Amino acid sequence: MSRRILPARASAHASARASVRALAAAGTVAVLVAGLSACTSAEDDKDPDHRTFSFRGDTLTIDADDSGLEVVAADGNAAGKVEVTRWFQGSVVLGSDPEVTWTMEDGNRLKLRTHCSGVVADCAGKHRVEVPRGIAVKVETDDGSVRAQGFRDALEIRTADGSVRVSDTTGPLELHSDDGSLRADVSSRRIEASTKDGSVRLDLRDVPDLVETRSDDGSVSVALPRDTYKVSAESDDGSVDVSVPRDDTSAHVVNARTQDGKVTVRTAN
Repeated sequence: MSRRILPARASAHASARASVRALAAAGTVAVLVAGLSACTSAEDDKDPDHRTFSFRGDTLTIDADDSGLEVVAADGNAAGKVEVTRWFQGSVVLGSDPEVTWTMEDGNRLKLRTHCSGVVADCAGKHRVEVPRGIAVKVETDDGSVRAQGFRDALEIRTADGSVRVSDTTGPLELHSDDGSLRADVSSRRIEASTKDGSVRLDLRDVPDLVETRSDDGSVSVALPRDTYKVSAESDDGSVDVSVPRDDTSAHVVNARTQDGKVTVRTAN
């Protein structure tokens, strides 16, 4: 079987047309990217979705992915009910439509998901979760900042990538981030805070029983009410400043460590 061989001029013309098509496609994508260069914000959603989930047990786990998260202990919530508000804005070009889902699994695991992928994709999501008083809360998120407030019961927050902020809380507190800063302005008596990459700042309103705080790469600052503390403070590469009264027999223990950064343990103003 013989193959048809194009004349050199025809071949050149075909190659030129292919190049033009490739450039046009590239130009189209560039225009689309430029059009989405102003990042989408979840706050642009002026009509958020709302849903009430039934809950059972004494601990609620919130499993979130790629979404900002606000968690609030609410006095007005009925027992066994979790209220969720969701803001979402997104657009995808050359890909599947964005999708957001929320489910309560096994009666005690709230799963929040955002799916947004394509050659050109720009999506942003945020959830506000209101939980009734009297239950402990665990937060697990892969990507997104977390804000929490108002807890009298145990609160644990773990994020792979995102900052954590906690306020107006008195229950036992655990904060962990692989990549993000940690901030807490609380009255908790027991606190554990650790991050692999980011600073840690704790402002404590009541005298704690135990504070354990650590950063692999970032400063650590602990502000304490006036009292006497058993303090261990270390930095592999950075200064250490401890200005609170110290007593190795004190029942109030503070351990503050970082591999790279300054460590400060001081009396709150």
